[in-house]
Amino acid sequence: MNPIIIIPARMGSTRLPGKPLALIHGRPMVLHVMDRAREAGIGPVAVAAAEPEIVAAVREAGGTAVLVADDVASGTDRVKLALDQLDPAGRHDVVVNLQGDFPTLAPGLLRAVLLPLADHSVDIGSLVTPIADAHEAATESFVKCACAFLGEAEVAPALYFSRTAIPWGAGPLWHHIGVYAYRRAALARFVALPPSQLELREKLEQLRALEDGMRIAVARVPHGPFGVDTPEDLARARDILKD
Repeated sequence: MNPIIIIPARMGSTRLPGKPLALIHGRPMVLHVMDRAREAGIGPVAVAAAEPEIVAAVREAGGTAVLVADDVASGTDRVKLALDQLDPAGRHDVVVNLQGDFPTLAPGLLRAVLLPLADHSVDIGSLVTPIADAHEAATESFVKCACAFLGEAEVAPALYFSRTAIPWGAGPLWHHIGVYAYRRAALARFVALPPSQLELREKLEQLRALEDGMRIAVARVPHGPFGVDTPEDLARARDILKD
């Protein structure tokens, strides 16, 4: 595999406007995410920016950024358009889509998201972590993945994703972490598809891939990152990264 990590970033967050450039100890948040991605050591890192000011901030810090218009349907579409600019020759066969609001991400999670792609029949890799309690299980923003790990296996097929607690019955529940590793052909196929019925119903775009017959597999990790969505989250990130 020859991966590239692309971080989609846009200023138009509803709950935290200007989020990518929100300062954490004097540096824009998107640069902290870029640092975590570089620390993973799996390949080059670039930012797919919706606005010129994000591009300027990344380039001023010595990073790579490309401008992608903000009229695309999703961050995944933005990643695909950025990839076409960054690597038109197709040298990178795997694309890691890393959200730009994970400044405290453990770099090991990016290495883990590649594990499912060791199986050449898998189109998309992602991550899950155990759901801690009944409150998380009942919270719609905690997306659940129906998957079953055999014995000590670290990777399992993802059979379905939902905002409700699945599967039914006794046993572990798994929280889906929205970091993806796409085979390049799978990414092109995915963005060419129209939104699917279950995707629209659950408001989860990964269901589009499953409904089209694509294979998603997940690696399990002990814990996931938290995303910065509010001013309170930003304060928490500043506290975590203060050292």
